[in-house]
Order: sequence, then structure tokens, then C-alpha cells
Amino acid sequence: MQRIGVFVCWCGSNIAGTVDVHAVAEALKNESGVVFSTDYQYMCSQAGQDIIKNAIAEHKLTGIVVCSCSPRMHEATFRKTAAAAGLNPYMVEIANIREQCSWVHKDMLSGTEKAVILGRAAIAKVHLNAPLIPGQSPVAKRALVIGGGIAGIQTALDIADAGFPVDIVETKPTIGGKMAQLDKTFPTLDCAACILTPKMVDAAQNELIKIYSYSEVSQVSGYVGNFDVTIKRRARYVKEDLCTGCGLCTEKCPQKKVPNEFNLGMDNRRAIYIPFAQAVPKIATIDPDYCTMLKTGKCGICSKVCTAGAIDYTAKDEYITEKYGAIVVATGYNPISMEKFDEFAYSQSKDVITSLEFERLTNAAGPTAGKLLRPSDGEHPHKIVFVQCVGSRCDSCAEKGKEYCSKICCMYTAKHAMLTRDKYPDTEVYVFYIDVRTPGKAFDEFYRRAVEEYGVHYVKGMVGKVVPQGKKLMVQASDLIDGKQLHIDADLVVLAAAIEPDKSARPLATMLTASMDTNDFFTEAHPKLRPVESPTAGVFLSGACQGPKDIPETVSQASAAAAKVIGLLCKDHLTGNPCVASANEMLCSGCSQCANVCPYGAITYSEKEFRMPNRTTLMRRVASVNPAVCQGCGACTVACPSGAMDLNGFKNNQIMAEVDAICRN
Repeated sequence: MQRIGVFVCWCGSNIAGTVDVHAVAEALKNESGVVFSTDYQYMCSQAGQDIIKNAIAEHKLTGIVVCSCSPRMHEATFRKTAAAAGLNPYMVEIANIREQCSWVHKDMLSGTEKAVILGRAAIAKVHLNAPLIPGQSPVAKRALVIGGGIAGIQTALDIADAGFPVDIVETKPTIGGKMAQLDKTFPTLDCAACILTPKMVDAAQNELIKIYSYSEVSQVSGYVGNFDVTIKRRARYVKEDLCTGCGLCTEKCPQKKVPNEFNLGMDNRRAIYIPFAQAVPKIATIDPDYCTMLKTGKCGICSKVCTAGAIDYTAKDEYITEKYGAIVVATGYNPISMEKFDEFAYSQSKDVITSLEFERLTNAAGPTAGKLLRPSDGEHPHKIVFVQCVGSRCDSCAEKGKEYCSKICCMYTAKHAMLTRDKYPDTEVYVFYIDVRTPGKAFDEFYRRAVEEYGVHYVKGMVGKVVPQGKKLMVQASDLIDGKQLHIDADLVVLAAAIEPDKSARPLATMLTASMDTNDFFTEAHPKLRPVESPTAGVFLSGACQGPKDIPETVSQASAAAAKVIGLLCKDHLTGNPCVASANEMLCSGCSQCANVCPYGAITYSEKEFRMPNRTTLMRRVASVNPAVCQGCGACTVACPSGAMDLNGFKNNQIMAEVDAICRN
């Protein structure tokens, strides 16, 4: 017979406001096996934990039930408390009487009744609990960062500074990400390249950082501390160890009409190219879709002019496999496509551009060498209209855009408007907005400067339609403050496009078995307490892959993710969760149903020899669970038709005992 202690938490007024905690403690005192029952205002506090420790020692408790908030919040806290008092931590049960009771009930009588029932169910489970011993697994002292933008670079630098080797995998030929395409950064108007390129160089020169550019992750297996990752290195057709980045091949290549993706297709590059002057690594890449030599076997000029002999037309994709202890996802974002927003005439006029395209037009390394010129005719625009929230906050038309706020648009539009008025005082600037959202340090002051010092016309209202007429763009919009319709003959229209996760995020999440929300942003383990951790152990989140972020917030999260990785890699061994599945080989039929539903790949099958009653032997296919990989989700126990799969700590008889206790009058 178990000796059970019950501890009811008030949680201030969160629970005590709608649950009579004294009555709950008194009612549960009469349950079978309960030898001690009490309540306290904050059971998770040090004083509350001391009450639990003293009761375990004084009453020789073999199991405890804490009636409090969700086990997601404080189950680990109470398990540590029990362990400190000499009780196996897996003899602790949490009855959630806050989220599942007090927060959903307004009447104290019904709330108290339900709290008693939940406590009774937890007591019934403790009667069948058994002490569990967690296992241990070694940790590979190496980290992988997927994505080479500012988030990935900062994460890698911080991990390397702690003395651990780290690899960066970037799909583009160079690291740098979206920040490399920016001109200035808000609210300080610092040069983006001046901030970013030193960090890119630091990453390249750090002996502990290896950069796999023009590469992608193709396969991930294993578990926290021991991930096996296969990286696909796409053929550059240029030998990285020989190329000096002199650029002679890019000057002589005769194929000159390749759309330059770095400048968003607003100018052209050669078939062999270096994305931009500060690229890291500064190695040429041949585009196989446009290279005449690779397509027809005729040309080879780049090979002839390369003094280093770095050109290799026979290069093939390579696959390498590395072992990592932790993985950081930093896949970033992209602006959404404007194809569905034809009311703004984006596909009809070259002079309707996105904010990122405007950024390239104003960048000294951009297609116009920093001069603000209209893409259609190269003339200077004298009247510019900025349209906010294009594709953001689309509650009524979610099929076109996104329901969420993209967070950075208000600030970078204020930056664009301010810089335009500063450099071209003769330019008239209009900004149409739904709301101006500036929730950051010095952000609102920055927006006010655009209005008050630079004379930018902010108009609360939406643009209904943009119609190209000759060299002008006729903008039809509404002014909700003055209650009138506006017609503006603009020279240039700039759309603040919503941002979305990079397209690589969804397949990567599948490989990592990481959670995503409905918008394909990676989901954190807990939005407040574990904001940089994925629910999948050993996988961490950095930057805009988790949600829209500006640069300061991205860098902060990158360093936070690095700190979590360092804390993991500092350990020689990891203690696993003993609440894992196990198979009863005598009942297993080898049907593979459990393996098919396991999201972690923890279940395999093997042939085993069984001795039969008539002294014969029989070879049977049975399931086997890798406890280091299993996360204890319980999907296999539900799917198993023969009842062979069970989950330690949540066995079928324990669950049924809880159900019986709930149903008992």
C-alpha cells in the first residue's frame, strides 16, 4: 500500500478564486492510501517546497499528488523537490486544477467538485506508479546551424566562442542572408553591410566554424546529443580550395543576361558569378541552368581565363554525414509573392515594387549604384506612395495573404520614407497605413521624426487600386481621418509585402520532427519559459524562422539559442526521460502499426527466437523501442492492435485507474 501525500496549491487567487482549496484538501484526505493532505498559497515557492519535503520525511511518503497548475509549468519543480527529499521523482503526480478547472469554471461549487475529482484520479494513478530510473546517453561535442543569415552567424560565433566546433549550412553561395541586401538599419540608420560583413569575416576566419555554403540538409536521424545529419553539397563547378575570388571569370563570361537574384531580378549577372563584393566565402559559382558549357559543351572561357585552374565542369553533388549534439534552425524569412495582389498592378508596371526591391534601388551596391531611379525608364521619381500591410493582417482574405502582422514593415517604411526625403527633398512621399506599430526602443521616436522633421504624409487608410496611365501610376485610396477619397498620380509605388518562413522550413521540420504553426513558423517549447527551444529535444530556434523579428531581436534570440546549445554541449552525458514506450514481446504480432505512427523513428523490428510450450522454437518479428530516441508521446500505445505497446509512467492500467476514479460516485 502506498503512503500518499496530497498538496493543494492556491496559486494566489488563480485557483482559490473559484475552488475551495481547503475543502479539496479535506475531501482528498479520506481517499485510500492518503496519509497527509494540506493546502498552501504558493506550493511552488521555497516555503511550499519545504512543506512537501518535510511531509515526505515525517510521514514516510512513497508518493505525492500536487493539485496545482499545468504540469508543463511546474512538474519539473515538484519532481526536483521530491528527489531532494529522497523520493523517486516519478512518484509525483500533478492534478491540473488551474487550467482544467478554476480557469474554466465561474461557480465555486462546481469548480471545487471537479478539483476533487481530478485529485482523486491522480491519487488512483499514484497507487500504480513505480519508481523509474532515467538512462544516460553521450553527447557529441559539435553543433549544427542551419541558415547563414545574421541569426545563424551570431549563433555560430557565440557557440565557437565557448570552444565548441560548429558548422553552418547555407543554401545560397554565400552567408549573410537578407541583411546583406539591406542598405541601412532602423532606428539608428547604421550601414547594414558595415555591421554584417565583419561578422561574416569573423565566422569564416574562426577555426571552430566550418561553412557549408551552397549546401542543404538532406537527412536527419538520431536524438538529442547524437544527431546524424547528411548534408548535400551542391556542385559549384568551381574548386573551393583553389578559387581566389579574383572575379576574372565573372568578367569574361559571355552569358550576360542571367537575372540577378541578389538584386531581385532588377539587373543581370553572368552565368558564373560571385553574389556580391563582400561575399563569404568569396568563391565563384557556375549556374548550370545558364552555363553554355554545361548545357551544350561549347564555350569554356571561364576555364581558360582562370589562372588558378579552379574550374571543374565535371563536378558532382557531394553528400557528407556528420554527428552533432545540437541543431539550431535559423532558416529566416522571405517576402510573400505579390501575384495575388494585382489590384496594386505589381505585374503590370515595373514602377510598382516591393520594399526589398526599393532597398536594393537605394543601396550603393544595387542595380542603380544607390541612385533612386524608376525601374521602367531610369528617371528620378518625384512622388512616391508607400502601401503598408500588403498581405499582412488579411483576416478577411487569408487565402491571399497572412493573418498575422509582419512586425517590421512600419519601421522599414518609415526608414525608406525618411531616407528618401533626406536625400531627395524635392520628392513627395505618402504612406498609407492601417495602424502604425512601433513597439521597440526608440521606434516611435523614429516614426515621429519621419512625420515631423521630414514631412512624410502619413494617411490612415488603404489603397484600393493602382492603375498605370502612361508614365504615371494612378493611386486610388481612402483617407479615414478626413473621410474622403484620394487620387494620387504617383511616379513610384512601394508595397510593404508581408513576410513568411523560408520554403525550406516545412521539409526541414519534417526531418527534425519539429513542431510548426499553421503559418509554417517553427513552434517554441513554451512561449514564455522556453522561447528558443523546439519541443523536439536538442533542436533550437534562432531568428525569423520562429516568427517575424527585426535585427536586434533576431541577434538577441540567436545568442539565447547559442547559450542553450552551450549548456547542452558542456555535458558529457544526458539524462533521458524514463517515460518511454516498451513492447511486450509475447503479445507483439509484428504488424508495424506502432512504427508507422512513431514521429521520432524510435521503433524498429527484429527477428527473435521464442520457445514454445511443446519444446519447439519459433522465429517471430517483434518491435523494439530505442529509449534514447523515444519521446514518450504515446502514439504507439494507441495504435497497437494487440496491446503489446505500453508507456512507462502512463501504463494502460494506470490510465484506466484514473478513469475509474473519475467515474466513481
